[in-house]
Amino acid sequence: MAKVGITRILRAAIAEACHLLLFPMHADTYRHRGARRTLVEELRRKGIRDERVLAAIGTVPRHLFFDPAFQAHAYQDKAFPIGEGQTISQPYTVAYQTELLRLQPQDRVLEIGTGSGYQCCVLLELVSQVWSIEYQPVLYERTRKRLAALNRAAHLYCGDGSVGLPDQAAFDKILVTAGSPTLPRPLLRQLRIGGALVIPVGDAQTQRMMRVVRESEEEFSREVFEEFRFVPLLGRAGWQQ
Repeated sequence: MAKVGITRILRAAIAEACHLLLFPMHADTYRHRGARRTLVEELRRKGIRDERVLAAIGTVPRHLFFDPAFQAHAYQDKAFPIGEGQTISQPYTVAYQTELLRLQPQDRVLEIGTGSGYQCCVLLELVSQVWSIEYQPVLYERTRKRLAALNRAAHLYCGDGSVGLPDQAAFDKILVTAGSPTLPRPLLRQLRIGGALVIPVGDAQTQRMMRVVRESEEEFSREVFEEFRFVPLLGRAGWQQ
């Protein structure tokens, strides 16, 4: 039995080495998967309770959203610069916002701020339809190619996320991954009745996470949660550049 076990381990190691040689940019090794398990346990200790969200964090290979030179930072619970003045969000923040959405598999989700595409891929583990808008053209092109290479099917747009996608509304859930000075009225109008918007609102330094639920055509309920710090939401209904 011991010899059989060793043989299986050797075969798996050889297969993984071959995969690394053939697909070095898309490699997801035992080490990476172990690092994700450790990260998931850290997020659980920090208060994330939704097991579906934790499973999504444990599935999406965050290191593939980093340049190879910086992949050692991928499974640390911290934000990291990705260029164009943007960051890939801290895993805790990704999990926290995703948990607040209370996603259902059939939900139509709009994400404001595609960034690296990591949050988008976490959402795609939980729902089948995600629309995502990125303000920065360079990031949009980079992320569009990355998600295509990873075979992740999202509806990606480049433009002013603060005004949403009225032609695609209504959405069950809207997630904003940048700090806004106010609640963007265009996004509120694109929620279906019963739908929820999760967004950080505040000044340029710190924001409070909010969940806004559309109760009727003109009525919205609000909940205020923890304090965070995000890059600014740029656009007509956000911060003016």
